[in-house]
Amino acid sequence: MTGETSFLRLQARTQRFTLGTPRGFWVAPDGSRVLFLRSASGTEARNSLWSLDVATGTETALVDPVTVLGDDEQLPPEERARRERARISAAGVVAYTPDDEGRIAVFTLSGKLFVLDIGSGGIRELPTVGPVIDPRPDPTGSRVAYVSDGALRVIDVDGGNDRVLAAPENGDTENVAWGLAEFIAAEEMDRNRGYWWSPDGTRILAARSDRTGVRRWHIADPANPDRPANSVAYPAAGTNNTEVSLAVLGLDGSVTTVDWDNAELPYLASVHWSAHGPALFAVQSRDQRRMLVLAVADSGATTVAQELTDPHWVDIVPGAPAWTPDGRLVTVAAREGAYRLLVDGEPVTGIDLQVRSVLDVAADDVLFTASTEDPTQVHVFSAKDSGVTRVSDSDGVHGAVRSGEVTVLISWSLARSGPNTSVLAAGKPVAEVASLAVSPELEPNLTMLTVGERHLRCALVLPTGHQPGSVKLPVLLDPYGGPHAQRVLASRNAYLTPQWLADQGFAVLITDGRGTPGRGPDWDRALAFDLAEVTLADQVDALHAVAERHPDLDLDRVAIRGWSYGGYLSALAVLRRPDVIHAAVAGAPVTEWRLYDTHYTERYLGHPDEKPEVYDRNSLLGDAEGLRRPLLLIHGLVDDNVFAAHTLRLSTALLNAGREHNVLPLSGVTHMGPSDEAAAENFMLLQLNWIKQALPTP
Repeated sequence: MTGETSFLRLQARTQRFTLGTPRGFWVAPDGSRVLFLRSASGTEARNSLWSLDVATGTETALVDPVTVLGDDEQLPPEERARRERARISAAGVVAYTPDDEGRIAVFTLSGKLFVLDIGSGGIRELPTVGPVIDPRPDPTGSRVAYVSDGALRVIDVDGGNDRVLAAPENGDTENVAWGLAEFIAAEEMDRNRGYWWSPDGTRILAARSDRTGVRRWHIADPANPDRPANSVAYPAAGTNNTEVSLAVLGLDGSVTTVDWDNAELPYLASVHWSAHGPALFAVQSRDQRRMLVLAVADSGATTVAQELTDPHWVDIVPGAPAWTPDGRLVTVAAREGAYRLLVDGEPVTGIDLQVRSVLDVAADDVLFTASTEDPTQVHVFSAKDSGVTRVSDSDGVHGAVRSGEVTVLISWSLARSGPNTSVLAAGKPVAEVASLAVSPELEPNLTMLTVGERHLRCALVLPTGHQPGSVKLPVLLDPYGGPHAQRVLASRNAYLTPQWLADQGFAVLITDGRGTPGRGPDWDRALAFDLAEVTLADQVDALHAVAERHPDLDLDRVAIRGWSYGGYLSALAVLRRPDVIHAAVAGAPVTEWRLYDTHYTERYLGHPDEKPEVYDRNSLLGDAEGLRRPLLLIHGLVDDNVFAAHTLRLSTALLNAGREHNVLPLSGVTHMGPSDEAAAENFMLLQLNWIKQALPTP
């Protein structure tokens, strides 16, 4: 392994320098301890469960997966699917749930259910009828609910009495499941749960999902033709969604159907059930222009707590809706050009903040994250009746977890690699949670820019030690560039791979165009019905504006690379702007939006039956004859998010048009890309060498 390639191996081995960072925090109600997940080192992929004593700052490992289970961890298929949706590639304890008072915590290893006595540290396995998915104790810590083979079950912590609360009718586990988030919820709505305990632990609000009407797509493994194809219920744009309904299941065997019009409002976006009011859930219409927040009565009847509408779409915001302890409703909605925090429908934040998530709702305040005029930074704020104050006091990207007087503040910045995690008591730092992540010997040569009439945020990364005027540099655009994901952030870790690419002789430019988070509803909605032209125009405009300030950028040699939406944008750029973009690497690209899922695609492009011209305009297949520049298409063959059909259909269109191009199929690779160290290293080197050969000779 040469010095040049050692960074790539290390990046793969450390899962992009995330291993060893603490995550998954939970704060005890009395503030005495903080639980969290962390691997034993920056190169160890297995997470352990840890406890921090807030008073002393002492860290103690409570659960070591190797000690509990050994080295051989085998995941049930349902758990593998859940982790793919959540983009979890770590092993060991990847999730845990304590009861309300923190007496026990439950977790799974290899589909087996384990209970940790947090006080004594004792661990024992509970005997279950099958592989366990998403175990959660009731608030009292007496019972644990879990999903197995499509059924929602409850087992006693002490007696081991395991019984079914709800199961697929007639054993139809192929189509019906209780208590699990369906594909659309997990992939697009950030809802990874399918059931919720009542505050007193006597009932469960459970989702029933029925995939009977969803079209089946099939994923084969051409490298292993002896294996059967995997059948996937995939709701492509314009086709049937999974049908979702709700019921309240009593531990006494009672079943109460929740009354809501799931034909008119089919998307179950979020659920909240606390002691401060009846169960709440938010549902969306298929076109996402209407959202109802519904409160559930004991009879199963629902009343509208709030209705939100928007001419384009209503956003789902993490942590909302929720009740305050005095029974007021907390939501987030687009108002006067800003995402504003609402309490009982009244804004409590101004138009200077773009609220991103609700973190905690307490008696005297609401803790939330938001961006101000600088979208590259995300801060933690507290909203009280007296006004809004900022909790995070340094530049960067911040998040928090809170219970009572103790807050865990997680902070990323440009000043260092990895997070700084502080424990605050009554607002004062009292302890820190150590990060064991590897710190790469790589310091980004970074310039943060705001350019053009749209004030596009850009990050320009130049080779280490580059002297202005010394040499003209080919440009490598490295965007995501679409909705939901933000690349230009005040966090050093965001620029480690771009710096490696820059050190191979490029000026790397990353631009967040319209639709990327942090800029407000008008910014987001600018790309409605026009993903292609709007997002591509922002990349081209940013390139030209940055080059005016930095004449070392050689506009006669411009390449672009990207993955997922970034892959779509890369192929789009080389097809429609060959005058500007001279080569493209398109990884896992969406090439035909009729092949992508309902919730994401129809939000931006409408229903394909109603707006076929919009889908045609944003598809890449009709542009095949226009290819004049080198294009490399890359796709994982077992990708169940953006299917390989996207790349294969574009390749077929290019072949039929007589346009030369390259295709790299990745056997056994999902949407998360190659994970093996050697494959990940060579994957990057191949792209790099291909780009160098594809760009014009200076």
